[in-house]
Amino acid sequence: MDDRIRKKSCFLEHAVLSPLAAFSDKSRGRQVPEEDCPIRTAFQRDRDRIIHCNSFRRLKHKTQVFLSPEGDHYRTRLTHTLEVSQIARTIAKGLDLNEDLTEAISLGHDLGHTPFGHAGERALDSVCSRGFHHYEQSLRVVDVLEKEGRGLNLTYEVRNGIVCHTKGKEAATLEGRVVRLADRIAYINHDIDDAVRAGVLREADIPRRIRETLGETKSGRINTLVLSAIENSRDTIALDGTVNALFEELHDFMFRHVYTNMDCKSEESKAIDMIQWLFGFYMEKPEHLPPNYQKLIERDGRERAVCDFVAGMTDRYAVKIFESTFVPKSWIY
Repeated sequence: MDDRIRKKSCFLEHAVLSPLAAFSDKSRGRQVPEEDCPIRTAFQRDRDRIIHCNSFRRLKHKTQVFLSPEGDHYRTRLTHTLEVSQIARTIAKGLDLNEDLTEAISLGHDLGHTPFGHAGERALDSVCSRGFHHYEQSLRVVDVLEKEGRGLNLTYEVRNGIVCHTKGKEAATLEGRVVRLADRIAYINHDIDDAVRAGVLREADIPRRIRETLGETKSGRINTLVLSAIENSRDTIALDGTVNALFEELHDFMFRHVYTNMDCKSEESKAIDMIQWLFGFYMEKPEHLPPNYQKLIERDGRERAVCDFVAGMTDRYAVKIFESTFVPKSWIY
């Protein structure tokens, strides 16, 4: 099959997108060179690889904020990822940036997140000698762990956006910087929604000056923040000064009232203990690791392989393995 469809997509990118956008046919390439797909651009191909990988499917059983909530409408790491993608694509579209690249980064940004959300991240960070950060682990997932150690072989632009999505150096592309902002917009607002659903706070508890400017509802706040990003971004991604200051104030409010709220976090110490126990068990008995992780020991060392295995667990799988390993079973005669 000839490559007219892909070339048409690339032509349209150059005709429609901003000169500041990342263009598929100008990508810095993959770690292992490949022939182009005749239909999909490089960034579309990366998006598809992420959606079809095992780590993406496991996100549906990983905690966002509330551990094992009773109710079907609380966010998981997967629904958070989809909300980030939607917000990021809207901003990218408003700025004439590359939506395909933005979507690929968004869908891959949390692939390395641990079970039990940031509690699991803190647990692994405390026991791994090199520390643990989910954004670095997300890059390791797409580079090394997926496809039985072969990785997904994504483009530089997607990989860079994934590892730069939260802290430290900004992404090399504006699309990657859009995802960083969209991640914050998504989690702060849907965490408010979940906290209200859980009875931890009310919308009216948010300081009036924040509500008056950003909005009285989740959709209103997201709309304000998205429009501010589109109106104030050019060669960098930014919010209006007043909007940004109130957005930071809203984050501080959430940190005090939800992220460190003992009613929300009462079970986190148990989750941290569980992750640390599992890590210690596999460090002591690596022969119990699955075969593909035992192979990783030969290449990257025992601690790295154990960390990879535990970080990749879903909440329920971690509980299942913990129970089968540490909880005595009834004896049946």
